[in-house]
Amino acid sequence: MKRTVCLIPGDGIGPEVTGAARRVIDAAGAELEWLELPAGAGAIETHGDILPEPTIAAIELHRLALKGPLTTPIGKGFKSINVALRKRFNLYAAVRPVRSLAGVKTRYEGVELVVVRENTEGLYSGIEHEVVPGVVESLKIATRVGCERIARFAFRYAKERGRARVTVFHKANIMKMSDGLFLECARKVHEEIGAGIEYQELIVDNGCMQLVRDPTRFDILLMENLYGDLISDLCAGLVGGLGVVPGANIGDDCAIFEAVHGSAPDIAGKNVANPLAVLVSRVMMLNHIGENAAGQRIKAAYDAVLTAGDPATLTPDLGGRGTTTAFTDAILARL
Repeated sequence: MKRTVCLIPGDGIGPEVTGAARRVIDAAGAELEWLELPAGAGAIETHGDILPEPTIAAIELHRLALKGPLTTPIGKGFKSINVALRKRFNLYAAVRPVRSLAGVKTRYEGVELVVVRENTEGLYSGIEHEVVPGVVESLKIATRVGCERIARFAFRYAKERGRARVTVFHKANIMKMSDGLFLECARKVHEEIGAGIEYQELIVDNGCMQLVRDPTRFDILLMENLYGDLISDLCAGLVGGLGVVPGANIGDDCAIFEAVHGSAPDIAGKNVANPLAVLVSRVMMLNHIGENAAGQRIKAAYDAVLTAGDPATLTPDLGGRGTTTAFTDAILARL
């Protein structure tokens, strides 16, 4: 029986990269049925809303989605659709695997870590107001339920995937109550279900320094919302950038997988965008729903293309002169 996936192509390069990744997924033989849905800046023109009700209803029904990049205005305009989706479907765990890829040369080798980020609380709760003219207050929310929930997710993830260590990044030396609660919950969960998993704590600024000194010392990084947003992008830079890393937003009964890079309107329609981040996110999705064989075939195919390093195949961000189509065709040929 085919599993229905709600597909949100996104803005800018979104339709190009999601379309390319869809070609690969279909060729790999996964039992999927695609339901294309509108969201983002383009949906305002067609549906009068950035997140139309039919899109919400479809995700409510099928509980599985994959989306391309969505534009979020800076400093004004509509609020983040990504944040809205996470809150609407209680997708409390953002998961960002970061690994070195053969053929993608960076300053580091052997990076194999996962950022697990609390996805619904913290400063991203979006509770802001003007206290008096010229003074704005933004509230950081931390609940025991939310902190324990993400800690349990991280330790379960570690056990299921044979990971050895969970390191919590925090700023409890300054934010003694909010980050202090996060640490308290992480310690409690480690004692309850973390047998066999090494546990560490690092102040987040020190953690950033340690990451750029030697990222191979880390395994799973657990942190609250804002730190996770920043650190996950930093970690992407260790292995080649946002164009080569996947992302997932996971709740108890719903999951949305995404490319974590931007919509890149400057190159939209030029057939030079790298579809790898969307494709790797889809491999995460396939593994999540038990389509592991198809996921492994795709992973082997794109690894082979990257290792071959043909400049005519690789997109410009990967050091080549190829197009989106050429890169996709090369992966299909490896399949």
